[in-house]
Amino acid sequence: MVDSGPDEANSSLRLNQRRAVILRWWLLAAIAIAVSSAPTLLDIALPQLPMLAVLVLMTGFNAHVQGRARAGDAVGATELFGELCVDLAALAILLYLSGGAANPLISFLLVPVAVAALSLPGRLTAAIALLAVGVYSLLMWQFLPLSVADAERAARLHLSGMWLTFVVSATMIAWFVARMTASIRERDERLAAAREQALRDERVVALGALAAGAAHELGTPLATIAVLVGELEGEAGLDAAAREDLGLAKEQVELCKGIISSMAARAGTLRPEQLQVQDAATWLRGVRARWQAMRPRASSRLILDGDAGAPLIMVEATLEQALINLLNNAADAGDAEIEIRLAWDQAQLKIVIQDGGAGFPVDVLRLAGRAPLPARNGGAGIGLLLAFSAIERLGGRIVLENPAGGGGRVGIELPIARKVET
Repeated sequence: MVDSGPDEANSSLRLNQRRAVILRWWLLAAIAIAVSSAPTLLDIALPQLPMLAVLVLMTGFNAHVQGRARAGDAVGATELFGELCVDLAALAILLYLSGGAANPLISFLLVPVAVAALSLPGRLTAAIALLAVGVYSLLMWQFLPLSVADAERAARLHLSGMWLTFVVSATMIAWFVARMTASIRERDERLAAAREQALRDERVVALGALAAGAAHELGTPLATIAVLVGELEGEAGLDAAAREDLGLAKEQVELCKGIISSMAARAGTLRPEQLQVQDAATWLRGVRARWQAMRPRASSRLILDGDAGAPLIMVEATLEQALINLLNNAADAGDAEIEIRLAWDQAQLKIVIQDGGAGFPVDVLRLAGRAPLPARNGGAGIGLLLAFSAIERLGGRIVLENPAGGGGRVGIELPIARKVET
């Protein structure tokens, strides 16, 4: 189960606070235009001085909130609740000075309620809604009336104002809700990705435990094979070709013993502090040499594609195993020479493995790194899954593609180590 935790909740509140700041700027701009233009355009007398004073205070308040939001300060639900209460209080004063509940701008009281409903817990949202209802109810009885001599003109102005207020309120609420919905979708996608990663990690851990058990159990049959090879070498009458094959078999048995010993020694030691920093070219040459010893019949060439010396990278046993898995896949794809290209820039290092086979099947391109694949060529179908897991844990990524010229291409991107602790 993936828990979003307090950091996720705080990030959501901080984002909603920024959006509330934008909405507040829009509201202040709309009210400022209405207050400054009403006496001239609509011939309605307003107490402009106290109303402008409220707008100035709210401008300073919103600038302060915006500064805190930009600084990345922690935001709590109570803080956002307090900001919305300030909004309702300022709107209540402005509406009291301009006709109370008869003012078409009364619908602006819905904006803080909408923000609270999308941002705050249920009890705080209920408090904001009750406060807005209380303000509306109070303004029906307590207000400074607007003086409009012509009753018919007053009715037209009221209807026009209600239409304009509805348009502005609907626009603001729709914008805020749309942005909130997009944020929720993005958060759900991140949670789904985290759950998928957790499932992949569980598979890898299970495979690691299985590999440790297999390494322990393989010691006895390998020892038996080594004894048999030694006895066969002592047989008289063997031709040179047979002795060469036995020598190769003995060499492969020793390689298997070394791999098992290495697995046993490294079990449970995959911690960040045990990562090693090495020259990328030197490390890649060593991995290629060890792989060629295991696959003597495979052909490969290494190309270094960089102007200066190769950079340093963080390496561990699983990274080497991931590269060997990918090289084995390339060797199984066909008999053509495998091209291994090492390139780098200031930010990352890239290893490209190009084989001469038929390219990756569609299911491999679709599922690689997400789940074990169907076994092919005698394999277990887990090499790519383990390779993806190892590379991603080191902050890199793997890209599979079928180039136009044929074959399959694997691109490994790894971050370059910036600093080496001595």
